Amino acid sequence: MKFSPSKESILKKIRKALSHSTPLPFPQSEGNQPIFHPVSEDLEVIFAEQFNGLGGRFIFCVNRQELAFQFNSLIKKSDWQKVYCVEDKIRELVGNSAEERFTEKDLADCDVSVTSCEYLVARTGSIVMTAAGSSGRTTSVYAPIHICIAFTSQLVYDVKDALVLMNKRYKDDLPSLITFATGPSRTADIEKTLVVGVHGPKEVYCFLVDA
Repeated sequence: MKFSPSKESILKKIRKALSHSTPLPFPQSEGNQPIFHPVSEDLEVIFAEQFNGLGGRFIFCVNRQELAFQFNSLIKKSDWQKVYCVEDKIRELVGNSAEERFTEKDLADCDVSVTSCEYLVARTGSIVMTAAGSSGRTTSVYAPIHICIAFTSQLVYDVKDALVLMNKRYKDDLPSLITFATGPSRTADIEKTLVVGVHGPKEVYCFLVDA
């Protein structure tokens, strides 16, 4: 294929540039060093502060017994009649006090959805979920209220730490979807007015169990 003189000149410059490697001007900016350094506070405290600051509702439980009590008390106090949950491990954790309200059908019509998670990112107050776990792709999004149940052993400081652990855990079989949910859904696209709960839950709870 014959090119015009001007285009051929551009192509020659590109070929010449590609034939010589260019050293990185700022090698320390290529992910070799952490950008954010952990502070002296406990990760539980950092996560709680960030999560609450984003509009989330944080509940700390000293053990699984307190989790069951706090969870069932919230369900009854809020009078949620349809609690969507497909994870057997969560049902076992919270007991059977509100068992009659649990369902695995009609997610769109439920009052609240309950999931586990992969990790909690303390620095950003984010909940990390995947298509492989955490009840799949839709559970944390479609219901108007999302409840996440997690353990202190799942806390990491930064997003990078979560990604490194995910890579070690799943290796060459990474889930098709990895979600970092940071507080209730919100948007300010329309006339710069903040609206909560447009593209996801308007309320997000996190029960963190010390374990």
